[in-house]
Amino acid sequence: MIELQSISKRFPDGTAALIDISLSIPRGSIYGIIGRSGAGKSTLLRLINGLERPSAGEVVVDEAPLSTLDATGLRRLRQRIGMIFQSFGLLANRNIADNVALPLELAGVPKAERTARCAELLARVGIADKADIYPAHLSGGQRQRVGIARALATRPDILLCDEATSALDPQTTRSVLALLADLNREMNLTIVLITHEMEVVRAICDHVAVLDQARLIEAGRADTVLSGSREQATLALLGEER
Repeated sequence: MIELQSISKRFPDGTAALIDISLSIPRGSIYGIIGRSGAGKSTLLRLINGLERPSAGEVVVDEAPLSTLDATGLRRLRQRIGMIFQSFGLLANRNIADNVALPLELAGVPKAERTARCAELLARVGIADKADIYPAHLSGGQRQRVGIARALATRPDILLCDEATSALDPQTTRSVLALLADLNREMNLTIVLITHEMEVVRAICDHVAVLDQARLIEAGRADTVLSGSREQATLALLGEER
Protein backbone atom coordinates (compact mmCIF):
# COMPACT_ATOMS: atom_id res chain seq x y z
CA MET A 1 0.00 0.00 0.00
CA ILE A 2 1.05 3.58 -0.70
CA GLU A 3 0.00 6.17 1.85
CA LEU A 4 0.27 9.94 1.64
CA GLN A 5 -0.10 11.32 5.13
CA SER A 6 -0.96 15.04 5.27
CA ILE A 7 1.44 15.81 2.43
CA SER A 8 2.25 19.37 1.46
CA LYS A 9 4.85 20.55 -1.03
CA ARG A 10 6.06 24.09 -1.51
CA PHE A 11 8.76 25.17 -3.92
CA PRO A 12 11.53 27.64 -2.94
CA ASP A 13 9.60 30.56 -4.47
CA GLY A 14 6.70 29.79 -2.11
CA THR A 15 4.42 28.21 -4.72
CA ALA A 16 2.19 25.53 -3.20
CA ALA A 17 2.21 22.41 -5.42
CA LEU A 18 0.29 20.25 -2.92
CA ILE A 19 -1.61 21.22 0.21
CA ASP A 20 -2.43 18.73 3.00
CA ILE A 21 -3.02 15.65 0.83
CA SER A 22 -3.96 12.38 2.55
CA LEU A 23 -4.52 9.36 0.33
CA SER A 24 -4.32 5.57 0.54
CA ILE A 25 -3.58 3.61 -2.63
CA PRO A 26 -4.42 -0.10 -2.17
CA ARG A 27 -1.98 -2.75 -3.28
CA GLY A 28 -2.91 -4.15 -6.68
CA SER A 29 -5.22 -1.28 -7.61
CA ILE A 30 -5.24 0.91 -10.70
CA TYR A 31 -5.47 4.34 -9.13
CA GLY A 32 -6.15 7.39 -11.28
CA ILE A 33 -5.00 10.84 -10.19
CA ILE A 34 -6.88 13.39 -12.27
CA GLY A 35 -6.90 17.15 -12.54
CA ARG A 36 -6.13 20.01 -14.87
CA SER A 37 -2.60 21.13 -15.70
CA GLY A 38 -0.96 22.63 -12.64
CA ALA A 39 -3.17 20.77 -10.16
CA GLY A 40 -0.15 18.99 -8.61
CA LYS A 41 -0.43 15.57 -10.24
CA SER A 42 3.17 15.23 -11.43
CA THR A 43 4.53 16.51 -8.13
CA LEU A 44 2.52 13.85 -6.30
CA LEU A 45 4.05 11.16 -8.53
CA ARG A 46 7.58 12.42 -7.84
CA LEU A 47 6.90 12.27 -4.11
CA ILE A 48 5.90 8.60 -4.37
CA ASN A 49 9.17 7.56 -6.02
CA GLY A 50 11.27 9.79 -3.79
CA LEU A 51 12.45 12.19 -6.50
CA GLU A 52 10.92 15.01 -4.46
CA ARG A 53 10.66 15.35 -0.69
CA PRO A 54 7.49 16.75 0.88
CA SER A 55 7.67 20.04 2.72
CA ALA A 56 5.38 18.50 5.34
CA GLY A 57 3.80 15.12 5.95
CA GLU A 58 5.00 11.64 5.09
CA VAL A 59 4.99 9.23 2.16
CA VAL A 60 4.81 5.59 3.25
CA VAL A 61 5.32 2.65 0.86
CA ASP A 62 4.55 -0.77 2.34
CA GLU A 63 4.87 0.62 5.88
CA ALA A 64 8.28 2.19 5.16
CA PRO A 65 8.32 5.99 5.60
CA LEU A 66 10.41 7.45 2.79
CA SER A 67 11.87 10.09 5.11
CA THR A 68 13.68 7.33 7.03
CA LEU A 69 15.43 5.88 3.97
CA ASP A 70 19.07 6.63 3.25
CA ALA A 71 20.48 6.78 -0.30
CA THR A 72 20.78 2.99 -0.49
CA GLY A 73 17.23 2.54 0.74
CA LEU A 74 15.91 5.01 -1.84
CA ARG A 75 17.75 3.18 -4.64
CA ARG A 76 16.18 -0.09 -3.55
CA LEU A 77 12.75 1.54 -3.40
CA ARG A 78 13.12 2.93 -6.92
CA GLN A 79 14.00 -0.52 -8.22
CA ARG A 80 10.53 -1.55 -7.04
CA ILE A 81 8.89 1.36 -8.86
CA GLY A 82 8.68 1.49 -12.65
CA MET A 83 7.73 4.66 -14.49
CA ILE A 84 6.40 5.44 -17.95
CA PHE A 85 6.14 8.88 -19.50
CA GLN A 86 4.06 10.85 -21.99
CA SER A 87 7.20 11.60 -24.04
CA PHE A 88 8.34 7.93 -23.91
CA GLY A 89 11.86 8.88 -22.73
CA LEU A 90 13.65 6.48 -25.08
CA LEU A 91 17.29 6.92 -26.08
CA ALA A 92 17.47 7.55 -29.84
CA ASN A 93 20.97 6.09 -30.21
CA ARG A 94 20.08 2.74 -28.63
CA ASN A 95 17.98 0.04 -30.24
CA ILE A 96 14.82 -1.19 -28.57
CA ALA A 97 16.41 -4.10 -26.73
CA ASP A 98 19.15 -1.84 -25.38
CA ASN A 99 16.57 0.74 -24.25
CA VAL A 100 14.71 -1.95 -22.30
CA ALA A 101 17.97 -3.24 -20.85
CA LEU A 102 19.08 0.14 -19.50
CA PRO A 103 17.69 -0.25 -15.94
CA LEU A 104 19.26 -3.72 -15.75
CA GLU A 105 22.62 -2.37 -16.89
CA LEU A 106 22.47 0.30 -14.21
CA ALA A 107 21.65 -2.40 -11.65
CA GLY A 108 24.69 -4.45 -12.70
CA VAL A 109 22.75 -7.40 -14.12
CA PRO A 110 24.93 -9.72 -16.25
CA LYS A 111 24.53 -9.45 -20.04
CA ALA A 112 23.07 -12.92 -20.60
CA GLU A 113 20.41 -12.28 -17.99
CA ARG A 114 19.66 -8.85 -19.48
CA THR A 115 19.24 -10.36 -22.94
CA ALA A 116 16.84 -13.02 -21.71
CA ARG A 117 14.81 -10.55 -19.68
CA CYS A 118 14.53 -8.09 -22.59
CA ALA A 119 13.33 -10.83 -24.94
CA GLU A 120 10.73 -11.90 -22.39
CA LEU A 121 9.46 -8.34 -21.90
CA LEU A 122 9.32 -7.41 -25.57
CA ALA A 123 7.30 -10.56 -26.23
CA ARG A 124 4.98 -9.70 -23.36
CA VAL A 125 4.22 -6.21 -24.70
CA GLY A 126 3.76 -7.48 -28.24
CA ILE A 127 6.83 -6.15 -30.03
CA ALA A 128 9.24 -9.10 -29.94
CA ASP A 129 10.15 -8.45 -33.58
CA LYS A 130 11.34 -4.87 -32.87
CA ALA A 131 14.37 -5.66 -30.69
CA ASP A 132 16.98 -4.44 -33.19
CA ILE A 133 15.03 -1.42 -34.45
CA TYR A 134 15.65 2.15 -33.26
CA PRO A 135 12.93 4.31 -31.66
CA ALA A 136 12.64 6.68 -34.64
CA HIS A 137 11.22 3.81 -36.72
CA LEU A 138 8.40 2.96 -34.30
CA SER A 139 4.89 4.36 -34.00
CA GLY A 140 3.84 6.21 -30.85
CA GLY A 141 2.03 3.17 -29.52
CA GLN A 142 5.03 0.94 -30.13
CA ARG A 143 7.31 3.42 -28.38
CA GLN A 144 5.03 3.42 -25.37
CA ARG A 145 5.13 -0.38 -25.30
CA VAL A 146 8.92 -0.12 -25.19
CA GLY A 147 8.54 2.31 -22.30
CA ILE A 148 6.31 -0.15 -20.47
CA ALA A 149 8.76 -3.02 -21.07
CA ARG A 150 11.63 -0.90 -19.76
CA ALA A 151 9.60 0.10 -16.69
CA LEU A 152 9.02 -3.60 -15.92
CA ALA A 153 12.66 -4.63 -16.40
CA THR A 154 13.54 -4.72 -12.70
CA ARG A 155 10.33 -6.59 -11.77
CA PRO A 156 8.69 -3.68 -9.90
CA ASP A 157 5.49 -4.05 -7.93
CA ILE A 158 4.47 -0.40 -8.49
CA LEU A 159 4.11 1.29 -11.88
CA LEU A 160 3.76 5.08 -12.12
CA CYS A 161 2.28 6.44 -15.35
CA ASP A 162 2.76 10.15 -16.07
CA GLU A 163 0.19 11.10 -18.73
CA ALA A 164 1.27 7.90 -20.50
CA THR A 165 -1.43 8.02 -23.20
CA SER A 166 -1.75 11.76 -23.79
CA ALA A 167 0.41 11.69 -26.93
CA LEU A 168 -1.46 8.73 -28.46
CA ASP A 169 -4.48 8.53 -30.75
CA PRO A 170 -7.71 7.01 -29.31
CA GLN A 171 -7.26 3.54 -30.81
CA THR A 172 -3.65 3.29 -29.65
CA THR A 173 -4.66 4.59 -26.24
CA ARG A 174 -7.20 1.78 -25.89
CA SER A 175 -4.55 -0.78 -26.85
CA VAL A 176 -2.02 0.54 -24.32
CA LEU A 177 -4.64 0.72 -21.55
CA ALA A 178 -5.68 -2.87 -22.27
CA LEU A 179 -2.05 -3.92 -21.89
CA LEU A 180 -1.76 -2.10 -18.57
CA ALA A 181 -4.96 -3.75 -17.31
CA ASP A 182 -3.60 -7.17 -18.28
CA LEU A 183 -0.32 -6.51 -16.47
CA ASN A 184 -2.22 -5.36 -13.39
CA ARG A 185 -4.18 -8.62 -13.30
CA GLU A 186 -1.30 -10.94 -14.13
CA MET A 187 1.32 -9.39 -11.84
CA ASN A 188 -0.83 -7.82 -9.11
CA LEU A 189 0.93 -4.63 -10.16
CA THR A 190 -0.14 -1.45 -8.38
CA ILE A 191 -0.59 1.21 -11.07
CA VAL A 192 -0.80 4.92 -10.26
CA LEU A 193 -1.88 6.77 -13.36
CA ILE A 194 -2.05 10.54 -13.63
CA THR A 195 -4.13 12.02 -16.40
CA HIS A 196 -6.50 14.82 -17.33
CA GLU A 197 -8.50 12.49 -19.57
CA MET A 198 -11.69 11.13 -18.03
CA GLU A 199 -11.92 8.51 -20.79
CA VAL A 200 -8.73 6.93 -19.43
CA VAL A 201 -10.16 6.81 -15.91
CA ARG A 202 -13.40 5.23 -17.15
CA ALA A 203 -11.51 2.64 -19.16
CA ILE A 204 -9.06 1.34 -16.60
CA CYS A 205 -9.16 2.81 -13.09
CA ASP A 206 -10.85 1.18 -10.10
CA HIS A 207 -10.05 4.11 -7.80
CA VAL A 208 -9.66 7.81 -8.52
CA ALA A 209 -8.59 10.99 -6.75
CA VAL A 210 -9.33 14.49 -8.03
CA LEU A 211 -6.83 17.30 -7.50
CA ASP A 212 -7.65 20.95 -8.03
CA GLN A 213 -5.32 23.88 -7.34
CA ALA A 214 -2.99 21.73 -5.21
CA ARG A 215 -5.78 20.30 -3.04
CA LEU A 216 -7.46 16.91 -2.92
CA ILE A 217 -11.11 17.49 -3.81
CA GLU A 218 -12.39 13.92 -3.51
CA ALA A 219 -11.26 10.31 -3.72
CA GLY A 220 -12.90 6.91 -3.82
CA ARG A 221 -14.09 4.12 -6.07
CA ALA A 222 -13.94 5.31 -9.67
CA ASP A 223 -17.52 4.33 -10.47
CA THR A 224 -18.81 6.22 -7.43
CA VAL A 225 -16.83 9.39 -8.12
CA LEU A 226 -17.59 9.46 -11.83
CA SER A 227 -21.30 8.80 -11.48
CA GLY A 228 -22.17 10.61 -8.26
CA SER A 229 -19.78 13.52 -7.77
CA ARG A 230 -21.15 16.90 -6.76
CA GLU A 231 -17.76 18.61 -6.76
CA GLN A 232 -17.48 21.39 -9.31
CA ALA A 233 -13.88 20.52 -10.18
CA THR A 234 -14.84 16.93 -10.97
CA LEU A 235 -17.94 17.96 -12.91
CA ALA A 236 -15.86 20.36 -14.97
CA LEU A 237 -13.50 17.52 -15.89
CA LEU A 238 -16.49 15.39 -16.78
CA GLY A 239 -17.78 18.17 -18.98
CA GLU A 240 -21.00 18.42 -16.95
CA GLU A 241 -22.80 21.49 -15.64
CA ARG A 242 -24.71 21.91 -12.45
